[in-house]
Amino acid sequence: MNLSPLQKARYAYTPKLPAALVGPVAGLGIERGPAALPAAEADRARLKELFPASYGASRVTLVRGRGEAAGRAGEALTVGVILSGGPAPGGHNVIAGLFDGLKAGNPASSLIGFRGGPGGLVEDKSIAITAELVDRYRNTGGFDMIGSGRTKIETPEQFEKALETAKRHKLDAVVIIGGDDSNTNAALLAEFFTARRAGVAVIGVPKTIDGDLKNEDIETSFGFDTATKLYAELVGNIARDAASGRKYWHFVKLMGRSASHICLEVALQTHPNVALISEEVEANKRSLGAVVEEICASILARAQKGENFGVVLVPEGLIEFVPEMKALIAELNELLAREGEAFGALVGADEKRAFVAARLSSEAGKLYASLPAEIQVQLVWDRDPHGNVQVSRIETEKLLVAMTKARLAELAKQGAYTGKFDYQTHFLGYEGRCAFPSNFDADYCYALGYTAFALIAAGLSGYLSSVKNLASPASEWIAGGVPLVSMMNIERRHGADKPVIKKALVDLAGAPFAAFAAERTSWAQSSEYRVPGPAQYFGPAELCDRPTETLLLETGRA
Repeated sequence: MNLSPLQKARYAYTPKLPAALVGPVAGLGIERGPAALPAAEADRARLKELFPASYGASRVTLVRGRGEAAGRAGEALTVGVILSGGPAPGGHNVIAGLFDGLKAGNPASSLIGFRGGPGGLVEDKSIAITAELVDRYRNTGGFDMIGSGRTKIETPEQFEKALETAKRHKLDAVVIIGGDDSNTNAALLAEFFTARRAGVAVIGVPKTIDGDLKNEDIETSFGFDTATKLYAELVGNIARDAASGRKYWHFVKLMGRSASHICLEVALQTHPNVALISEEVEANKRSLGAVVEEICASILARAQKGENFGVVLVPEGLIEFVPEMKALIAELNELLAREGEAFGALVGADEKRAFVAARLSSEAGKLYASLPAEIQVQLVWDRDPHGNVQVSRIETEKLLVAMTKARLAELAKQGAYTGKFDYQTHFLGYEGRCAFPSNFDADYCYALGYTAFALIAAGLSGYLSSVKNLASPASEWIAGGVPLVSMMNIERRHGADKPVIKKALVDLAGAPFAAFAAERTSWAQSSEYRVPGPAQYFGPAELCDRPTETLLLETGRA
């Protein structure tokens, strides 16, 4: 391999572990807490019906030298591992932690990777994960060790094929590394294996750079720390360029399909002039026009000071939170689920737009017709395998630029605006998914993988690997597991009610948003941007191991 100096240096890094995971695996034990029940009481009966074997399981904490012994820790286990969904920095370290745990328990244990995501389990596209292979990927970004995919195991035939693969390889467990949809799939697979008495455990690991897989047991999903550090570096650079050239407003769209955690974290790190938070837009029932007015207010105030430049942060999924757009998208989702075959047979963009426009309700049809043709097309592009609109392909930042430009022209005619508006647009997305994991993510992911092994050794299934107390040094982290079903609710997907893990949105009453809200009025007119620079891997802990501003604020340690 043609290695960079940083790659070579990162291979030498030894991830830090929680105290419970340090030492001989024979000393591992678990302590059970109370039963973990879904938060939505209205959904509990239905979830209990769908997951009779998994419902009502207890949270567990890993301990050393006490509690129930992890009775299978010393057995020769065979475990399969899957990377599911989009890449997130640290995925390789999850595999490394899982591998090292298995080998520490019994050198005869083996790890099998299923290539290309869940589809690799269904189609038995397997590869033996060896010590040599793991060592080539430690502390590096990407999912390329075994690849990833977005196949969803949902048909009876797919479940049966997955079971056949598990039996063929004599698997004791499968570890699924993914986000909320992927771990919902993990819960369904665990229930299926239990019902068939397959003797195959299923453990999930919380992954997504979007940060929306979090709750009282999952303080953050892995990859969020690294991705936001990288995006904040780039936004800081853009802001410094804006202040240097003094001629452009930069509209920067950031990853975050269903929540604005990335946008909020990057704003806390860089202090832009405007940062839109989708959850606030929805809560206040703000229209697209009202969003544009917020942007224009900053532009006008800065123009009065002769500063015709600035930075606007736009969350990727913003349009799904604007009330009138959310209603339109919901209607489009139902329409495409109902008439997908007929729609799929159409070829030209104009045909597709006409097909949709003719079938929308009157109000939705008017809104759809008012949008630029490019946005109309983007709104009806193919859904992802989970039925979601592919918002990363919708150029929301360009839509906002067009609307802002038009509004400023109106204000100029009224004599209320005398500045000059020019712009640049950016989408920071894929740049952050495969970055070298920060020290935090390298440690966190390794601990999550090692914890997954410990949960398997304890004979558990249908659990999500959990590591908490993350704002403290790694030695004080608390490892354990939370039942996947406890995080679920019932949502409408593909025109039907489905059990899914509830997404965590930005808490408008939480400390991170409160800190942002307290400063944004000042930021709107200021050019005192914060430039965090690149993530650091070497040096004092306060520089290299510092978690996100979000995590520090949520734990009162900012």
